[in-house]
Amino acid sequence: MKSFVVASLLAGLALAKPTPTEKQAPHKRSSLPTVTASGNAFWAGSDRFYVRGIDYQPGGSSDMSDPLADEDVCKRDITEFKKLGINTIRVYITDNSADHDTCMNALADAGIYVILDANNPLYSINRDDPAPSYNAVYLQSVFATIDEFIQYDNTLAFFSGNEVVNDKVNTTLSAKYVKATTRDMRQYISKRGYRSVPVGYSAADVAQNRMQLAHYMNCGTDDVRSDFFAFNDYSWCNTDFTTSGWDVKVKNFTGYGIPLFISEYGCTTNGRDFGEVEALMSDEMTFVYSGGLLYEYSKEDNDFGIVTIDGTSVDESDDFTKYASALSANPAPTGDGGFTSTTNSVACPTADSEWLIDTTALPAIPAAAEKYMTEGAGTGPGLTGDGSQNAGSEDGDGATSTGDVTAASGSVSATATGESKAGITHVGPFDKTPLVLTGLVFCLSLFGTLLL
Repeated sequence: MKSFVVASLLAGLALAKPTPTEKQAPHKRSSLPTVTASGNAFWAGSDRFYVRGIDYQPGGSSDMSDPLADEDVCKRDITEFKKLGINTIRVYITDNSADHDTCMNALADAGIYVILDANNPLYSINRDDPAPSYNAVYLQSVFATIDEFIQYDNTLAFFSGNEVVNDKVNTTLSAKYVKATTRDMRQYISKRGYRSVPVGYSAADVAQNRMQLAHYMNCGTDDVRSDFFAFNDYSWCNTDFTTSGWDVKVKNFTGYGIPLFISEYGCTTNGRDFGEVEALMSDEMTFVYSGGLLYEYSKEDNDFGIVTIDGTSVDESDDFTKYASALSANPAPTGDGGFTSTTNSVACPTADSEWLIDTTALPAIPAAAEKYMTEGAGTGPGLTGDGSQNAGSEDGDGATSTGDVTAASGSVSATATGESKAGITHVGPFDKTPLVLTGLVFCLSLFGTLLL
C-alpha cells in the first residue's frame, strides 16, 4: 500500500486545486427492477418484495475473500442458486477496490438481488472500544463500498453493521456509533445523487436487548433512522410458529414502522425441514415481516451450510433439497401482504441494566470524512489495507457528540420471550501552500510572457 500512498501524493502535486470525484456511469441492467422501501415493506417496482434467499460467504469470515469478484466462483454458485429458486443473497465480505460487473450482472440475469455488509473485518466498528474505530478511514472504506455496488440495479440494501451489539451489556454502547454510520451512509447516498438504496442493521439473536436495539435504530428524526431493521433468529428449531416464539415476535414488532426481515435463520438442533419459509410467507407474518435469509450456503466449520464445495465441484446435501422444496411449496404471496402504507418512528429506549445508552445524541461525523460527501470516497482500500480501528482517537476522530435524536411517541411494547475488531491508513489532507505558490509563479510567468 506504500506505493499507492506515494502515487496518490504525486498525483495530488500535479493539481493546483483538488476537484470532486466524478462517478462513472452506472452499469445498468434492465432485467430487474430496483427495490425500494416504503411503509413497512420492500417493493420491486409496484410489487411487494419478499427476501427469499441465503447467506453467502464461501470460505467463511476467516477467508477474507470476495466471492463477487471471482468470476469462476460466482458462476459456479449461481447455478446452485437457480436450483434453489432464491431471489436474494447476502454477502458479508466484499473488496471495494475490485470489479464486480461480471458477477453482479450474472446474478441480475438469474433474478437475484444482493444485500451487502458495508463493513469487513479490517474496516468495522469495534464493539468493545467503539469511539476510536468510528473515524474517517473507516467511513472512506464504507463509502467506497457504496460507490462500487450502488451502480448495480440488483443491489438491494446495505448493512451498516452485523452483530456489533451482542449479549455483553457493555456492547450496547456501540449502538450509537452504528447508528451514526447508518446516518452517514444514508446521507452519503443522498449527497452523491445516488438512487435511494435502503440502509439498515443486522442484529444478533439476543433476547435481552433485541427490542431496545430495534427501537433505537428506528427512533428520532428521519435523517438518523434506519430504512429497515433485520435480526438473526435461531429460535425455530424444527418446531412451529408458536413453539418457536415467532408469534410473540410478530406481536412485538407490529406497528414498528419500517421493513423488517430475518437476516439469518436455520437452527440445526433438531434437523431442518425449513418450516420457517411457510411461516414467513403466511398472512400470520407478512403484515410485519418481509421474508428472511437462510444461514448459510456453503458448509464451513460451524456446519450450517447446505452444500459442500471442493474446487469447481458442489455437492448438494439433503438440506439443499429440503430448502428448495420449501421455497417451491411456499411462493411469495400476491398482493400487498397486509403491509402498513405509512412509515413511522418509535420511542427511543431508556437506559436500564440491559441497555446502557442514556442519551439521544449521536457522534458527529468525523471532520476529515465530511469532504467525501461532496468529493466522493475515491478508491477503496480493498481487503489488503491497514485497517481502520486504530486510526481514530478516543473521542471518535475528534468528533463531538451532536445531533439530538428526538424521541417519538407511540412505542411498541415488547413481551419477554460475531467477534470482529477492525482497522489502510487513508491518505489525509496535505498542505496545499506549495501548490498555491507554484500555481501563482506559473501564472505570473505566463502573464509576463504574454506582455513581451
